[in-house]
Amino acid sequence: MTVDSVNASGFAREGLDALNRIAASAQSAQSAQSAEGAEGEVRRAAELIAHCVRTDGVIQAFGTGHSQALVLELAGRAGGLVPTNRLSIADLVLYGGDAPSVLDDPLLERKPGVAERIYDLAEPRPEDLFVIISNSGVNSVIVEMALRAKERGHRVLAITSLSHTRAVPASHPSGRKLADIADVVLDNAAPRGDALLPLPGGGSVCALSTLTGVMLVQMAVAEAASLLLAAGVRPPVYVSANVPGGFEGNLDLETRYAGRIRRTAS
Repeated sequence: MTVDSVNASGFAREGLDALNRIAASAQSAQSAQSAEGAEGEVRRAAELIAHCVRTDGVIQAFGTGHSQALVLELAGRAGGLVPTNRLSIADLVLYGGDAPSVLDDPLLERKPGVAERIYDLAEPRPEDLFVIISNSGVNSVIVEMALRAKERGHRVLAITSLSHTRAVPASHPSGRKLADIADVVLDNAAPRGDALLPLPGGGSVCALSTLTGVMLVQMAVAEAASLLLAAGVRPPVYVSANVPGGFEGNLDLETRYAGRIRRTAS
């Protein structure tokens, strides 16, 4: 790639190429036949999601930094599944009684015990699925949350960059990374450091992981909806609150999960 590629069309070309690779890989793996009956990771992710919905579980989504964009893509949005809950470091303040100033610490996500507190505040049930999102997959709070979930018997779905996580050392005392712990790993195809377009003299610009992460989330939800429909189960999905009756209909769907999913203004 040359400096001439550092422009809108360059990002569009490279970003679309990554999206097409993800789609093609998932589709070819899904249709492949083998002695082991191998299926793509998106299909396996969808099976976890569909099983969670069928067993009256809640999808607990967690990420920090810009990975929170994908948490919002999964939890509580129009066209998305109703039994979804957003976990956040801000829960320490919103639900845990900590002073807002605790969030001023830029290294909070690296401190031990933070994920355990967030987990405990959510009071998840054993049938809940944890979807943990991190481009690097090495931050302490991310690994700690995955370990906590596994210790409590939950299945864990990870969305991460395998290129990035394989290129950096583990930082958690366990020596493990998110991809080492998860039952299913969706690779967002982002490069080490996330930024896609190299700059002359070093460094890169334009992150990729949100774009590809959204693709993976929606592919997995679509495939899970397909599995639910095939099993005779209507997927419980949100209607936009900005259409007539949408807000009221959504409230009715949410009553099934009262006390288990949080919906705030932010």
